Amino acid sequence: MTRHDLRRKLQQIRRNLTPEQQEAAGLQVASILEQRLQGLPPSQTTVAVYKSFAGELPTQPIIEMLWKLGFQVVLPVLHPFTKGHLLFLRYSPDTPLAMNKYDIEEPVLNVQNVVPLDNIQVLLMPLVGFDNRGNRLGMGGGYYDRTLAQWYNGHRPNLSPIGLGYNEQRVEEILVESWDIPLSEIITPEKHWYF
Repeated sequence: MTRHDLRRKLQQIRRNLTPEQQEAAGLQVASILEQRLQGLPPSQTTVAVYKSFAGELPTQPIIEMLWKLGFQVVLPVLHPFTKGHLLFLRYSPDTPLAMNKYDIEEPVLNVQNVVPLDNIQVLLMPLVGFDNRGNRLGMGGGYYDRTLAQWYNGHRPNLSPIGLGYNEQRVEEILVESWDIPLSEIITPEKHWYF
């Protein structure tokens, strides 16, 4: 099965989950993540998360948990000048949001709110699928692969990237491309995977 076909199949599986199943999964992952973050000082820890869309694991419970515990939260924004790259902006309950070209909510661009990747300790990212070796299948735009490349090449050793998804998104094997970066952690409602 090609990556394109596998992506479509897994996206359909994700869409077939009921709103109740999705909501329950988001709450379970938030609970597991809260345990994972224990020991990190919230006031000195910045967590990058994403606004879920199109059946992705709901991140609102995660965002609210992070705010409640006092973590600094940032959201990805499509880079306005460097195509295919992400910026990360501070996100609080009163941050104005706008839809980007993919119909995903992101903070309205304000250079004063940009947080460099060097200042982010935990990077939560969506996935369409993953396998037993931590290989991740994303939406195909390469945004997170470009971000992860900086971590993988040793330039961001203090960054912990963690994929978030449903149990149903695990497959036996994902065919990897040269630019794919495997993850060392993935959290699903049933399990915290370490690779």
